[in-house]
Amino acid sequence: MKPTVRLELACSLAFLLSLTAAVTPGATQMAAAQSFPSDDPVIRAIWEEGVERSQVYELGQVMMDSIGPRLTGSPAMAGANDWALAKYLEWGIEAYKEQYGTWRGWERGINHIDLVQPRVRSLEGMAAAWSPATDGPVEAEVVILADADSPGAFQASLSEVRGKFVLISRPEPSCRPQENLEQFARRETTARMTAERERAIAEWNERVGNTGFDARSLPEVLHVAEPAGIIRSQWSEGWGVTKIFGTRALRAPVLDLSCEAYGLLYRLAENDQGPVLRVDAQARFLGEVPVSNAFAVIPGTAEPEEYVILGGHYDSWDGSDGALDNGTGAVAIMEAMRILKHAVPNPRRTIIGALWNGEEQGLNGSRAFVEDHPEILERTHTVFNVDHGNGPVTFIPMQGFAAAAGRFGEWLAKIPSELSDLVTLEVPGMPESGGTDHASFLCAGVPAFSFHVGAGRHDMNIADNRWDTSTYTWHTNRDSFDKIVFEDLRDDAVMTAMFAYLASEDPDRMPRDRRTMPPGEQWPDCRPPARSSGQSTR
Repeated sequence: MKPTVRLELACSLAFLLSLTAAVTPGATQMAAAQSFPSDDPVIRAIWEEGVERSQVYELGQVMMDSIGPRLTGSPAMAGANDWALAKYLEWGIEAYKEQYGTWRGWERGINHIDLVQPRVRSLEGMAAAWSPATDGPVEAEVVILADADSPGAFQASLSEVRGKFVLISRPEPSCRPQENLEQFARRETTARMTAERERAIAEWNERVGNTGFDARSLPEVLHVAEPAGIIRSQWSEGWGVTKIFGTRALRAPVLDLSCEAYGLLYRLAENDQGPVLRVDAQARFLGEVPVSNAFAVIPGTAEPEEYVILGGHYDSWDGSDGALDNGTGAVAIMEAMRILKHAVPNPRRTIIGALWNGEEQGLNGSRAFVEDHPEILERTHTVFNVDHGNGPVTFIPMQGFAAAAGRFGEWLAKIPSELSDLVTLEVPGMPESGGTDHASFLCAGVPAFSFHVGAGRHDMNIADNRWDTSTYTWHTNRDSFDKIVFEDLRDDAVMTAMFAYLASEDPDRMPRDRRTMPPGEQWPDCRPPARSSGQSTR
C-alpha cells in the first residue's frame, strides 16, 4: 500500500468567436457557501470570477460541438488552435502557436456502411482515422480472416480476399456488459457465457498469431492484397461503446464497427449466409502538414524568467467529439488563464497555458517542447497537467518528488475547503513514464503533477475510478459534449487557477529532490518525440 496523506486543509476567427458569444450557458449552479481559510483577496477574486462568471459551458460547447474532434494533422485541429488563440487575444492575453513537426494531413468525410444482403440494414460504424477512402460506393462480399495454421498458409490465403470486405477482429459472444450479466443472470449462465468469451479470446488470439503478425499490423498487411475494405471492432465492454482509433493502411479503407454490427456480419459470414456490404467512405489526404502547440502567456513581474506551466492536451481521436479526452482539460486550461488574467494580471512568475498537440500519438507535442526549450525547463517552478475527464480533483500523486507534499500542503491550506477537502495526496508517489503530458517533464526532473478524480464509487481505488471513463468515453464513439459535468469542470478550472497563482507567488521554487527509488526501479528516461508521421511507429 502506498502511503497517502489527507490534507484538511478558421472559416473565420470572427465567425468562431461569434459562435462562442451566441451560446446560452447551461444551468451551472454556484458552488455551496465557500469557506476561505485566508484573507488573500486574490483567492477570493479567482473564486468570484471562476464561479460567478464561469465560461466553461460556452467554451466547451464551441470546442466540442462546432469545432468537434481535433485529430492530429486534421484541418479541425489547426482551426481549434486558431480559435483558442483568438479567444486568448480577446481576453487580452498574449498567445501564439509553435510548430514542432509535421503529421499526416487527413480530413474525414461522410461514411455510410449498409448491409444489403441477406437483408437491408444500415450499420453503426465509421472509417478509422487516416483511413483511405472508397472510390464512390463499393458493394462486396464479407469474409472472415483466414484460419491459417502458419504464416506461410496465411500468405497463401491473401489472394482470396481480393475485392472483399475482410473481418479481422474476434466476435463478442454477447455485447452485454459483464456487470449486467452478473447482476441479472443465473450463476450457471454467467459461468457459461464467461467461459465462452474466454474461449473465443484464446481461439482468436491463436488465429491472429498464426498469421505472423499482430492485430495492430494486420490492416497494413492485408491492404496490399487489395480487399474492398478491412473491418474491425474493439468493444469497450459497455452498452453501445466502441473504441475508434487510426490506421496506417494506404490502399484499403479500414472500418470500425459497433460490437452489435460486427457480430451480425461475423455470424452471417460464419454460417455461409452471404453477407454483402455497400460502403461509401469519403476522406481526403492532405500530405504532411504542420502541427503545433498553442500557448498563452501572462508575463511575470518580479521573476519573469521563472515559469509556472498549466498544460492539457488539445488533440483527440475523432470517433466522437473528444469531450472528456481531453476537451475538458483544454477548457480548464483556457478558463484558468482567463480567470488569472482577470484576478492576477501581474504575477510574480510567468504563467504559461499550454494546449499540447499529438498526445494521442505519443506525447509528441509536450516531448518536443521539453526537447526544444531547456532554458525554460531549467527555470520552471512546477507544471500542472489536466487530463482527467470528469469530476472534481480528488487525487494528486507527488510523482516521486520528496518535498512536493509540503508545498502542496501549503497551497491547499489557502484554497477554499469545498475544493481542498476533496484532495488526497499520494506521498511520495512514483514518477510516471507515460500516459499523459506531465510525463514529458518528469523524465527531465521537472516537478510536474497530473490531477486525478476518484470520488463517486467507494468500491474502487481512488486513483482508478474515473466515472467509468475507461469504458464509456475514453477513445470511444460516445465521448461527446453531453458527458461533461459542468459544475465539476468549473471547479477544476478554479482550482487550477488557484494552484497556478499560489505557485507563481512562492518565495522559492519547488524543490527537485527525488525519492529513493525501490530496488529494481529507476527514474524514467526521456524519449524523443516523433516529429513527423514517418518517424512514428503508431
